[in-house]
Amino acid sequence: MIEDTETRPGWLAPEELESVRGRMPILYVDAVPVRVDATGVVTHVGLLLRISADGAVSRALVSGRVLHQERVRDALLRHLEKDLGPVALPHVPASPQPFTIAEYFPSRDVTPYHDPRQHAVSLAYIVPVAGDCRPRQDALDLVWFTPEEACSPMVQEEMAGGQGVLLKQALAHVGRLS
Repeated sequence: MIEDTETRPGWLAPEELESVRGRMPILYVDAVPVRVDATGVVTHVGLLLRISADGAVSRALVSGRVLHQERVRDALLRHLEKDLGPVALPHVPASPQPFTIAEYFPSRDVTPYHDPRQHAVSLAYIVPVAGDCRPRQDALDLVWFTPEEACSPMVQEEMAGGQGVLLKQALAHVGRLS
């Protein structure tokens, strides 16, 4: 499924995407991968280690665009597989509900979320994963943090574009933010 993404209908060529990004918001999904105990309490949060186009190293959530005529659930599963590997075993319900909606803007003063490329609207989900996660694509590593570690100033400083704020919102949503 991953390999044919750029040839699927609804996938924009780079120059088309650049043109669209300059004229309208783009729909994204953000996923906070978590491990839960037997009672459903979040015990760990998975954060990707990435290198951006400008060479900066940062921690990140699973994130990506929703394609034209793609269901949000399918986009969520596609990005989880792309970033965490095919045996991550994410538990995505048949009708997933976001815990929040994040609006990313090219200018930094509108919301806590920033993407210099575009105005993007992202549906944000908390997704328990039970399998073996092996980062793929442009992710260098996946590290599991306790909720307390994930909210530490050190980890928060490593998160770009406001994703640290989004992570804290996710942890507050599941009752794990002190």
